[in-house]
Amino acid sequence: MTAKRTAFFISDGTGLTVEAIGHSLLAQFRDQHVEQVTLPYINTREKADLAVERISNAARDSGTRPILISSIVDPEIRAALRVSPAMMLDVFDSYLDPLAREFGSGPSQVVGTSHGIDFDARYNDRIDAVHFAMDNDDGRRTREFDQADIILLGVSRSGKTPTCLYLALQFGLRAANYPITEEDLDQISLPKILRPYRHKLFGLTIEPHRLMAIRQQRRANSRYASIDQCEFEVRQVEAMMRRASIPFLNATHLSIEELATQLMSQAGIERRVG
Repeated sequence: MTAKRTAFFISDGTGLTVEAIGHSLLAQFRDQHVEQVTLPYINTREKADLAVERISNAARDSGTRPILISSIVDPEIRAALRVSPAMMLDVFDSYLDPLAREFGSGPSQVVGTSHGIDFDARYNDRIDAVHFAMDNDDGRRTREFDQADIILLGVSRSGKTPTCLYLALQFGLRAANYPITEEDLDQISLPKILRPYRHKLFGLTIEPHRLMAIRQQRRANSRYASIDQCEFEVRQVEAMMRRASIPFLNATHLSIEELATQLMSQAGIERRVG
């Protein structure tokens, strides 16, 4: 068995950017057992020293060298992190210096610009999209489906809601979702309410045993969470989507980030905000 390592994602802002980079890099090494820790707002020397202490403790406890992926702007804080026993990947060291040489000018060294709210219109678009996703969760407001960029279909607990919220928050997309219920499965074709929006539909499916485990947490030992029911619903919903030529993805082994970007690519949808 591969020894467990700890990967630290360290930022002087929210940590969202370096976390996304770190997840993408580590996803290429699925055979490695890596515990991932995000440390945001490391924006003083004192906080950097505490982070180094935590990294050193992880190295001692695990007996393996931690991974440190950093997006710190301040060069003094970056230097403080380099004394840690971690293998350090510095986003700004990798990219800022080559860009500065290309532009012929130094970087502004302004903290937190990638996830700030300097662009009010973009920020408001994301918030509006989140509200839309919440209002149109589980088919609550099908009358607003005409305003949706995408409508996700699938059995209950197949990952539709978190995917919609991620699409809204990250990309400003108006994502609605509709759960296919047993009543819907009594008919061969798509539910009547969805037919006018066929061009916006995208399906999520999931392996029955994974679905059973998720449903057991919600309603333990119920018919809803039984393997027979899960297998039946997944089989029938996949057949329904194939008959209607609705594209769909298996969400079982995909992260929310992977799921969102793959379905956007397959559906030909572009982000509304950067």
